[in-house]
Amino acid sequence: MNQTKYFTPAEANKMLPLVRKIVTDILRTGQKIRALSSKLEKPEEDPEVNGWMDLLDELFDELESLGCSYRDWNFSEGLVDFPAMIRGRQAFLCWKSDEDEVLFYHDLESGFAGRLPIPGELLR
Repeated sequence: MNQTKYFTPAEANKMLPLVRKIVTDILRTGQKIRALSSKLEKPEEDPEVNGWMDLLDELFDELESLGCSYRDWNFSEGLVDFPAMIRGRQAFLCWKSDEDEVLFYHDLESGFAGRLPIPGELLR
């Protein structure tokens, strides 16, 4: 049985160099798939597109093996959620690829639109 790993902001920030590299690869791969697919009548049947899709799946698996998950299906911002407990409630620490560190979170229902600053006492 898999137990969810809950990250502190410090733990999430410590993982950012690796997460940033994986997300950079995801963004490049996702954008390549979109560009190729837009030129094809049946992209799902194209071996090159399928190869890139396989790579994308591997990259998602790599992120998930670290305990976090990718959330930007437009492949434009590189959003990643890290499971966390904020003031006794389940939440997600929320990072996007242009941010230097993890400074925001959201509850389980609100997603990116509901991002709030991580409470100061949790950043120490």
